[in-house]
Amino acid sequence: MPARMLTLDAVAEELAISRAQVYALVRRGDLPAGKIGGRGQWRVERTHLEAYLERTWAETAEWVRAHPLAEGEEPSATEL
Repeated sequence: MPARMLTLDAVAEELAISRAQVYALVRRGDLPAGKIGGRGQWRVERTHLEAYLERTWAETAEWVRAHPLAEGEEPSATEL
């Protein structure tokens, strides 16, 4: 059974991004998290991570529909 609460390091590992990037997502309010315990350790509930991913996939799909590549067009280096 997967853990309900994830550390920022665990989220970073699951998303294959840095801990600093996860922290930025949390501080911007993109990924809900809370400070738990006396030392105020950040934790992300797994359901919030799953909801964040669903939103990200939906937003990306919408962007792709709104910005299709022209026939024979290659993506720019910044899109890769």
